[in-house]
Amino acid sequence: MPTLILVRHGRSTANTAGLLAGWTPGVTLDERGTTQAAALPGRLDGLPLAEVVTSPLERCQETVRPLLDSRPGLPLHTDERIGECHYGDWSGRKLAELKDEPLMEVVQAHPSTAAFPGGESMRAMQTRAAEAVREWNARVERDHGPDAVYLMCSHGDIIKSLVADALGLHLDLFQRISVEPCSVTVIRYTRLRPFLVRLGDTGDFTSLVPRAEPPGSDATVGGGAGAP
Repeated sequence: MPTLILVRHGRSTANTAGLLAGWTPGVTLDERGTTQAAALPGRLDGLPLAEVVTSPLERCQETVRPLLDSRPGLPLHTDERIGECHYGDWSGRKLAELKDEPLMEVVQAHPSTAAFPGGESMRAMQTRAAEAVREWNARVERDHGPDAVYLMCSHGDIIKSLVADALGLHLDLFQRISVEPCSVTVIRYTRLRPFLVRLGDTGDFTSLVPRAEPPGSDATVGGGAGAP
């Protein structure tokens, strides 16, 4: 079965503003995110990509544009099922404010039961994304053969949930996974089981440098802004 390259979108204006973007319109890449997207073709140089599938949200579309420009004729598809989680009434709000919401504790510790007011549950998010991957695996294998490589550009929580699915982890453990902006995660699917080949690879270790204010034990909903 095919090998899937999962790319989280580059750093966005919502990431730097500390907002939970969700499906809020008008969220684009910031200056660093644009630079990250411009570097993506070089990072993937030499990989024979068969297809590119992207979330419909602008920040993902912008992230794959330099890659598509560097490879004329590479097929592009949009799939809403790998779009960001529908955070409902939380969309567009500051993460600093949301941390005091009682639901945030559930999102952190027991996400399989968490449902966002006016939005969707995290379990539904994972289900739709995993179903999309399985359908694309079958389609890519049919059209390009079992050794094909294809790319999906999506969002932090989506990619984390797909990694959990591939590893057979309960969704309640997916907050232990971290994927930075424009990081590359690779899953090789086989008939019996998937293999996690890369996780959150940016080629940049800046985010590991100790910070003045060390990160806490909570995961950043939506994925976080990555290195400063």
